[in-house]
Amino acid sequence: MPEPIIAHVGDIQLELTQGDITEQAVDAIVNAANSSLTGGGGVDGAIHRAAGPQLLEATKKIGMCAAGDAKITPGFQLKAKYVIHAVGPIYDARPGSKSPEQLASAHQRSLQLAVENGCKTVAFPAISTGVYRYPVDKAAEVALKTTHQFLSAEPPALTLVRFVLFSAGAFSAFETVLRQLAANTDNLTIA
Repeated sequence: MPEPIIAHVGDIQLELTQGDITEQAVDAIVNAANSSLTGGGGVDGAIHRAAGPQLLEATKKIGMCAAGDAKITPGFQLKAKYVIHAVGPIYDARPGSKSPEQLASAHQRSLQLAVENGCKTVAFPAISTGVYRYPVDKAAEVALKTTHQFLSAEPPALTLVRFVLFSAGAFSAFETVLRQLAANTDNLTIA
């Protein structure tokens, strides 16, 4: 496993790490959910399994969630207090596609929900890069730029935003984008 990459936006730590998001001891983990919020494969299935059957019961009460939006539930048996269920888009490369806007919105809504619920620390997976086929380099660009903009706009109460990337390829793609962003941005520094 590569060493985590630690960056800062002002006093807020922005971190990349390779690992299992279900093991994160943070206030909230973000689930790459489908619109039904009732579990699925990949990250979604892993989070539902780790949280226990109460998570499915909680998401059934919430109902559907549109692409670009997010909803919050307790974390149940996870180390995280909350699960933020973010619905990313199915990738569409056609001109005029709303995929980038929907992916950015899913990240922004997740961060808003974290702040609204008193979270200081939050961990994200690479939303939409699994069965929704979003190219990981493009997803990394949207995720990191949106997160940087959110943290820069009006420094929220967050102290840590971590991207937990399951594969070495995803980690590498996110690292490349983070380094490019840091090179072109005044208030983002890599430790």
